[in-house]
Amino acid sequence: MTIDIADFRIRPGKPAQLKKRPTRITPYYSNSSEYQTVLKAQSAEIDRLQQLHYAANRYAILLIFHGMDAAGKDGIIRHVMTGVNPQGCEVTSFKQPSEEELEHDFLWRAVRHLPQRGRIGVFNRSYYEDVLIVRVHPELLHQRELPEALLDKKTVWQDRYRSIVNLERHLCDNGTKIVKFFLHLSADEQRRRFLARIDEPSKNWKLSTADIEERKFWKRYMKAYETCLSETSSDSACWYAIPADDKENARLIVAQIILETMRGLKLQYPPVDAKKEVELQAIRAALESGGDA
Repeated sequence: MTIDIADFRIRPGKPAQLKKRPTRITPYYSNSSEYQTVLKAQSAEIDRLQQLHYAANRYAILLIFHGMDAAGKDGIIRHVMTGVNPQGCEVTSFKQPSEEELEHDFLWRAVRHLPQRGRIGVFNRSYYEDVLIVRVHPELLHQRELPEALLDKKTVWQDRYRSIVNLERHLCDNGTKIVKFFLHLSADEQRRRFLARIDEPSKNWKLSTADIEERKFWKRYMKAYETCLSETSSDSACWYAIPADDKENARLIVAQIILETMRGLKLQYPPVDAKKEVELQAIRAALESGGDA
């Protein structure tokens, strides 16, 4: 079954309408064996393209993942990017801001971790937290001790959306390709995954009372996500809403989007000019004669 990534794209200028977007769809695999085969092939191709991306050194790629707790962000990053050379890929997870981070603008802590050309940067959460969790819990705005004039509820969120869109446009104009994933999980599936974390000792550490408390704000989160995705999906930095109730299916969809993004860059290995060809032939001659030792 062919994965049409356009089915999951949040079109710029259009409302995200998350209620109309499914959290589970017909799987792109018929059994576990086929899933493993398809994902292995996708990962191998991502690895091949990443080597080309590294050698070409023309673009940077930034992959941003967001979603409710237990949506599968860690699992997708681990399974999809498993074959990529660590030298060319860096994963950054953003937790609660530190005191130092709170002393800067809300974009600062993420900008410090942007990927270089030739690299892939993966953000597990990002600067979008400041228009998601902070919007659900607006009291967090005051942690940064900003001037009151900048905290006007009528303008603060639009100001932040504008800052984000401007940043991403600037990055795109300077060679960074940005792809953003919202893992669209249902409340019922989250509840099942939380219960599974209790039953599996190796995952007990992932669950706390705070996670359960946040479930009380589910509707607020969905509204915050919907507005955020609608306001910040652009031609240069598109959001994809991934049905996340089926972890395996979500991984295949994300992998396909990454693949098509990398193919779209149309990269080539650095060309060899006449001077370089002479150098290579001189090296060959030295190696074949044994004169290098």
